[in-house]
Amino acid sequence: MMIRKLCPNLDKQDGLEIVLEVPIPEEMYTKMGSNAALRWQNMRALMKAQSAFDKSTHLQAKSDNEFLALLKIVGATLIPFQVQLEKYTLPSPLNNCSIEASTAKYIVQQHIAATGGHLALSSVRSMYAVGQVKMQGSEMQQGDDSVHARGNCEVGGFVLWQKNPDLWYLELVVSGFKVSAGSDGKVAWNQSSSQPGHANRGPPRPLRRFFQGLDPRCTASLFLDAVCIGEQAINNEDCFILKLETASNALKAQSSAQTEIIHHTIWGYFSQRTGVLVKFEDKKLVRMKAAKGKDSTFWETSMESMVQDYKYIDGINIAHSGKTITTLYRYGKSHNHKRKIEETWRIDEVDFNICGLSNETFLPPVDLKREQEEQ
Repeated sequence: MMIRKLCPNLDKQDGLEIVLEVPIPEEMYTKMGSNAALRWQNMRALMKAQSAFDKSTHLQAKSDNEFLALLKIVGATLIPFQVQLEKYTLPSPLNNCSIEASTAKYIVQQHIAATGGHLALSSVRSMYAVGQVKMQGSEMQQGDDSVHARGNCEVGGFVLWQKNPDLWYLELVVSGFKVSAGSDGKVAWNQSSSQPGHANRGPPRPLRRFFQGLDPRCTASLFLDAVCIGEQAINNEDCFILKLETASNALKAQSSAQTEIIHHTIWGYFSQRTGVLVKFEDKKLVRMKAAKGKDSTFWETSMESMVQDYKYIDGINIAHSGKTITTLYRYGKSHNHKRKIEETWRIDEVDFNICGLSNETFLPPVDLKREQEEQ
């Protein structure tokens, strides 16, 4: 599938083509209208943070706000851990370390070697990636039966910037709706085309998408403190399984007065043959406290990302495609519902050590920055 970076400017005769901030798939551009004039009109609406598509049901959502919430969950969610990009080498010697923990550290070192080695990874100061996505979802269905994503595919694109040590910025556009997220090293935040900026609770954390084979440094640093819990075959590939449990103090910092994160667990599946990450999985359970009474609602979010198509870019082995399946399960005294969303993604461009990438690129939205200054 082709990715479009330029759009014809039909407002001015002989006008230069407009460079799109977020490259989009050609399929998405074609769906914006039946002719060039209509596509240009809808593209202008999109650039003004308005929906350029009809009001049909996206991902089986009942409203635009619900669709945007699903986009944030699937496309712009964070992991529960802080990650230090410089911390992915073994201390010497290993002291007071269990067999499971020392095995995990050995597997991480194999992963570092498989993705370019310490010298190549340590030379990275910043990175940039452009990709495209296809999403499909189910309705919120009642009962414990399995659910299947169906309906029309929503297509879109994203651009992702990163700079050491903990700065990153994402723009994701799907079917005319835009979600932005980022971290300036002090706070992680997100916003959408129709909703103001929102600061994530707790210290700034990295984007989950980095751990889908896109940044081996993040993966190595994260799983250096994991334990090896066994082996499993993934798509006929024998893998080691590494597991991480989020500490209670971190869960408390990310909770609020109305929501309590009960647990958040992460698993990484590393190929025994190649050393690369094959699958990244996490599961989060949140208790929503009732405004009145003692009845609570529980939300369980499970995300499984299959990672593939590794290619070397400037000596670093990066995954260029994959599929993420997200299952949302809501239950409680009066609730028992489940829905599934599937995202197929592909990386079109990756580059490292971007010249001129300033810290201003990663500043939070103006309204969010004003709130921080007033506190």
